[in-house]
Amino acid sequence: MRALLALSLSASLLALTAAGARAAERVEATLVGQAILPADTVVAAPADAPADLRVSGKFAGPGNARTETLGAIAGTSFAHPSSAPRPTGYALPIEGQPLQGLSGISSMGDGTYWALSDNGFGSKANSPDAMLMLHHLRPDFETGAIEVVETVFLADPNRAVPFRIANEATESRYLTGSDFDIESIQPVADGFWIGDEFGPYVLKLDRSGAVEQVIETEIDGAVARSPDHPNVLVPATPDGAAQFVVRRSRGYEGMAIAPDGSVLYPLLEGPVWDAEANAWEQVDGRTALRILELSTRTGEWTGRSWFYPLEDASHAIGDFNMIDADSALVIERDGGEGTGPDICPEGAPHADCYGTPARFKRVYRIDFGAPGEAVEKVAWIDLLDIADPEGVALQGTVEGVFGFPFVTIEDVDVVDAEHIVVGNDNNFPYSAARGPQVQDDNELVLLHAPGLLVE
Repeated sequence: MRALLALSLSASLLALTAAGARAAERVEATLVGQAILPADTVVAAPADAPADLRVSGKFAGPGNARTETLGAIAGTSFAHPSSAPRPTGYALPIEGQPLQGLSGISSMGDGTYWALSDNGFGSKANSPDAMLMLHHLRPDFETGAIEVVETVFLADPNRAVPFRIANEATESRYLTGSDFDIESIQPVADGFWIGDEFGPYVLKLDRSGAVEQVIETEIDGAVARSPDHPNVLVPATPDGAAQFVVRRSRGYEGMAIAPDGSVLYPLLEGPVWDAEANAWEQVDGRTALRILELSTRTGEWTGRSWFYPLEDASHAIGDFNMIDADSALVIERDGGEGTGPDICPEGAPHADCYGTPARFKRVYRIDFGAPGEAVEKVAWIDLLDIADPEGVALQGTVEGVFGFPFVTIEDVDVVDAEHIVVGNDNNFPYSAARGPQVQDDNELVLLHAPGLLVE
């Protein structure tokens, strides 16, 4: 445990020389198409699921107390604590499972994409009736519709999960948002690799969604856990200290895979705690995130890692996918939502305006250097300033400029040599970026951004 708490400062120092080698260049992007999955899209629980899962959101109210009455818990935007709560127009519980929160995407190269819904309603405590799901999607960027080709529900029929799950006593053993917080996805020939935030863990699933492996995180040779890991216990006395180094809800928000499929690159959403420095890990004075490396052949950590330096310590990453063997796309974002005339007067947040608007929503191209160094930010696009000269957007364009001002933009991947896809996690029923009191849809946008993909 000492090795864990003393996550080596020397690794951070190795990265100092690489950070900031040259300023990243802004490049332009043009909107080609937009497809929308409406916020109220739901899917029924499978026939063999326990009756408890036929209604979701029963524990999303104050104190996570059970609420059986449909629609009794009003949804309000949770974009930022300094903002006044804004009703979104939807409420919980609901019949069925919301097909919401697209958090992680992978292009299949044929116009379809695999994506996943995140853990449910935002926390381990309020999501025991939210089923974990993967979705095969076919967006039509001309009509704006998104077809749900297939939904795969995660389950643990072979008892591969090493801790007690919410549906432990059922035959189907479906997994929920109280078991894992799934945030990143990589489809492979025999199933899926999934990144989780609770452990944080890397999961291997078969094609049916059954868990085959649950891989514990190791950083610099030591186990690294978040406060939601089942083996992290609350101290017995008020002056005690829990032992973990990954902040809650800052696990594997992004996870890329090498083009040859040999290794995964799980990327933590937040920095690792450096107990020796009594601070979050930094590179060249900037808060930095770990990009780790996991062998897909052995399921073991290689011990190699890189650092992703944030532009501001308050930022987080949203998704991460490779362009080629040495470069990748990363979403970096602030915690605000909404733009334009609905921004509140400074210091006067109200329920009908944005007290903490979106200011920083970017997709970066990064280049990898040697292990132990910081990646280099080479180019970026501004998701709040996308050209839409032809007016192709279904929503979000004002005077020829399209914006993507969501609090959680969590999907990006390469489509072809000149195009990328970007999507949002709509946090149903808790996000309202298109209007101060209008629940967001799940949106996928196709962007022409050759300057981001070709150096």
